[in-house]
Amino acid sequence: MIEHGHFYWNELNTRKAKKAMEFYGESFGWTFEEMPMESGDSYYICKMGEALVGGIFTMPSPDFDGIPEHWFSYVAVDDIDKRIAKAVSLGATVVREPFDIENTGRIAIVQDVNGANLGWMTPFAG
Repeated sequence: MIEHGHFYWNELNTRKAKKAMEFYGESFGWTFEEMPMESGDSYYICKMGEALVGGIFTMPSPDFDGIPEHWFSYVAVDDIDKRIAKAVSLGATVVREPFDIENTGRIAIVQDVNGANLGWMTPFAG
């Protein structure tokens, strides 16, 4: 388990997942496994052999209009709800309130005091 405060996960947010998978597959030798999402959006796990190395998230909805394709990082936190409350008290803004992803963890998106967005995640312990 990754410790509190350490980078935990990275994902590519893109509109062209197939093109990205071709690129990273050829560049790094990654393979990809589709992970069903309740929202119906596509998500792919990037693997190097059996090791998980990241994810690819598609941005099909209008919620992502104007947002360029980018890599996005998540930091592990020990108690996301407690840590989000602390961050807000320090001047952060919650971009997306904490939500659960089955068998993965509890996630939120936080904008720090300088305006940088970062995913915060309490990984599933099972």
